[in-house]
Amino acid sequence: MNRSAFFLLSVVFFEALFSLNVSLNDANIVADKIWKNECAGSFEGLTNWKKGENFASLGIGHFIWYSKDAKENFQETFPHLLTFLKQEGAILPEWLKTDAPCPWNSRDEFYQAIQSDKMKSLRQFLYDTKNLQAIFMAKRLEAALPSIIENAREKEKVSILFDRLSKDPNGLYALLDYLNFKGSGTSPKETYKGQGWGLLQVIENIPASSNNLVKDFVESAKKTLSARAENSPPERKEKQWLKGWFNRLDTYLN
Repeated sequence: MNRSAFFLLSVVFFEALFSLNVSLNDANIVADKIWKNECAGSFEGLTNWKKGENFASLGIGHFIWYSKDAKENFQETFPHLLTFLKQEGAILPEWLKTDAPCPWNSRDEFYQAIQSDKMKSLRQFLYDTKNLQAIFMAKRLEAALPSIIENAREKEKVSILFDRLSKDPNGLYALLDYLNFKGSGTSPKETYKGQGWGLLQVIENIPASSNNLVKDFVESAKKTLSARAENSPPERKEKQWLKGWFNRLDTYLN
């Protein structure tokens, strides 16, 4: 068997075996870290609609939820989260359906309703399911791996770095959080000027011989997001978010 065939077989075997069995205790720890990143650890931050965006951002990971007529290139994740939570036995508020669009059609409309009974019940539900949301993120990481490796220019390098990161506590947190934060990097829709900003792009730009993997992950992510801001449409004004993005990346080092 030649080397390339052997490596392909190894990758398939690795993908089949790769599994993240996150305990409830670990899920709580990760959930609190991500909640602090996305929501500043606040109850109110579990329901958010950022300025300049065309969608609500909900839960500890600010999962995207589009209203009926919204059109964006970013992957919608909140309905998938609801489906997972329901499968895990969580009781959804009566009005909240797994396949329904966001009932608020604009940021103004969203914040006009921010203290409504519907919004309060949504925040309480998201607070009560924080640990399950972290487990959902782990499941997303598992599911994203085959596509990440398939789309990589250097499959062997990406596979090895992914494996090394997943075995380091800070590295695993970085993988989970960044995937939720900026996506897998495998969708051609999530690019500016042909350049993506997801987990794939970050891992690809880490030196294969890295001796400080999490530090190099953070440096690569900062370069990747700087390029995203530079390439973004001017009206989105993404450079204003870089400081907050970088602060979030720095939490991977702690």
